[in-house]
Parts: sequence; structure tokens; C-alpha cells
Amino acid sequence: MYNNAVLFAQALSINEPWYIKNINFQKEIGELHIYVDFKRGGLFNCKKCGTTNLKAYDTEDKTWRHLNFFQYKAYIHCRTPRSDCPIDGPLLIDVPWARSGSGFTLLFEAFIMELVSQMPVKAIAELVDEQDTRLWRIIHHYVDTAREKENYEEVKSIGLDETSSKKGHNYVTVFADMEKSKVIFVTEGKDSTTVDRFKDDFKKHQGKPSNIDHFSCDMSPAFIKGIKENFGWSGITFDKFHVIKMMNEALDEVRRTEQKERKEELKNTRYIWLKNYNNLTEKQKKKLDSLANSNLKTGKAYRIKIALQDVYASNDKAEAINLLQKWYNWAIRSRIDPIKELAKCIKKHWSGICNYFDSNLTNATLEGINSLVQAAKSRARGYRSIRNYITMIYLIAGKLNLSDAK
Repeated sequence: MYNNAVLFAQALSINEPWYIKNINFQKEIGELHIYVDFKRGGLFNCKKCGTTNLKAYDTEDKTWRHLNFFQYKAYIHCRTPRSDCPIDGPLLIDVPWARSGSGFTLLFEAFIMELVSQMPVKAIAELVDEQDTRLWRIIHHYVDTAREKENYEEVKSIGLDETSSKKGHNYVTVFADMEKSKVIFVTEGKDSTTVDRFKDDFKKHQGKPSNIDHFSCDMSPAFIKGIKENFGWSGITFDKFHVIKMMNEALDEVRRTEQKERKEELKNTRYIWLKNYNNLTEKQKKKLDSLANSNLKTGKAYRIKIALQDVYASNDKAEAINLLQKWYNWAIRSRIDPIKELAKCIKKHWSGICNYFDSNLTNATLEGINSLVQAAKSRARGYRSIRNYITMIYLIAGKLNLSDAK
């Protein structure tokens, strides 16, 4: 018949020379304490160089938080041996149930990493009755270790975009592998030096800068400068959704200005100009059709918007560029200031806009990632530090292999 010590040893995968010396269940305070020891004369391996058959010459008492035993907190205590390796000198031996330097068992950490993908760290801390700062140390370890093992040798196209880290003007820049739709680097800020830091990190992960043949981004002068300085041979595709967004912003500016004089006609019409036509109700479509064909400047701006959408609807590069040239000629002569300014901007970034018809790259992947990140940030009501925020982005969208990150 098994006794309790044998049962717990099997459950914890404790083998010789380790054994369970004592079990102390303190029901009144809701805790289970398991005491592990090693047999006299036990031999160990050096955790650095792997030298075998090392004897213990002294010990240090250590404690680890383990998974709850039913509703009770559980702790493992051990008289941890220290060996004197002829190569690396005196070192504490690594125990099989926990990683070096951690105050938690491997099973407890695995439980935390499973929960963190589903709920905020603060909520997990309340659930397991631990300080959230201690849990963040676990998360940082596994994410950082998994990232160290990432290999970017085959990465060829990159998308980058900024996302807010908190209220105000605090941002991080996210770099993603466009082929695999995964985040490979995140850094604080949104200036040109973010690309410098990306290049350095990329090379540390066996990435070859010369392999990067294309970037997808918005028209941020900082991003353009950083890419040209660090990846001068790479093409840049300006995200088509960003171009359409600028068109919508110009259209809305025209509407707001014109509404001051033609309030009755344009009252409560903002969304019908901006929404996809197919998503409008029949009543909204009818009203939009009548306004779009009127002598309103807003109507003319809307027709120019539709023409720009038609450019991106073309599947032929030559046809698309021809349509874009016609669009530019119309927009620049429209005598509508916001539309003319947009036309000038598009002319300035002409080659990057036309590159879309070769690369077909967009930042849709990054927009999807940003939505997930912002949703997680909202649930967590923000993060205490930039490091925590960046770690969470890697966890959500980095597609990391955490199983080998001990």
C-alpha cells in the first residue's frame, strides 16, 4: 500500500536521490507544506557545465509555491544542496520541480502562463492570491526566453505601425512578419530610431537585413526615414487603408466646413459619407445618392473618394496607375482645399502607393493585432510599465513557442 510520501513523490515526479521527508497539512491556515530532502551520499550534476557525480558540501533552505492542493495553498521546501564543481566552482544544484531563480514550481508557472492568455494579470493575482509583480516576473521570463530562440532567417517582408501604450502621446512601434502574420519586434516610441533598434534585434535572431525586400507602413516621415537609412534597398508600400483613411478625413473636413452654410442638407449625414455603401440602410442609400449627385462640395468630394476606391479595385497595375493619374488630375483641380492637399500628399508618395499593385501588402494584419492588443489593454485597465505592455503584445501576437522556454 502506498503511503502519502510515495503518492506525493509520484505526483511531483520526484526521484532519487530526492525523497519526501515530511508532509505538514495546516488546515487552520489553509496551507500544505511538502518537505523534500536528498539521500546521504547523493550525487548531482553541475547546472552550468554538466559535470557529473558531484557531492554536496553544504545546503541552503529554499521554498517554492506550488499548485493549490484542492482549495489550499501548497509549498515545497527543500534543503537544497550546493556542490563544488572543479570547473565552475560552488553552485546550488537545480531541482527538478522548479527552474533556477524562481520562487514557483514549473507546474505553477505553467498554470499562470495558461491563464494569462485568457485574463488580466491582476485578476490572476487575485485568483491565486499572489502579488501581480511576482507573476509578471514569470511572464517576462517565458516570453523573453522564447524570443531568444526565435529565428528570423527566412523573413522577407515587414509591416510596421505604432499603437498607443496609454492615454496621451505614448506609443510603441510594432514590427510584424507579413508572411506569417506574427509580431517579431516591439519597441518604445514611433520615431526613426525604432527602425534602428529593429535592425539590431533582427540580426541577433539570425535575420539577414539584405533579405528584407519590402516594408508596409503608413506615410509617417519617421518610418520612411528609418527604412531608407537602414534598409535602403527595400521597397516601401504605403498601406492602402491608410490612403483611404486620409481620403475619408479630407471628405469629412469638407462636410464639416460646408455644413456651416448648408446645415439642413448635411445635418446628421456624417456616417453615410464614410461608411461602406453596402452597409447602409435603404433609406441611407437613397439620401446619399441624392446628395452625392447634387452641387454640394461634399458630394463632389464623395465622388472623388469613390474614384480613389476604384483605383484599388483594379487587378491590373497599368490600369490602376492610369486610374490613379486620372484621379490625381481631378482631385488637384477640384478647387476643394482638403482634397487638393490630399492630392499633393499622394503625389509626394506616388511610388510607395503604386508599389501596392506589385506587393499587395497592407497593414490589415497589424490593424488586427492592434485591435487584440487594445482589447487586452482595456480589460487589464492598462499596464504598469512599457515592459509589461510590450511583453503582452509578444504573448498575444508573437506566436511564440513557450513550451521550451524554461
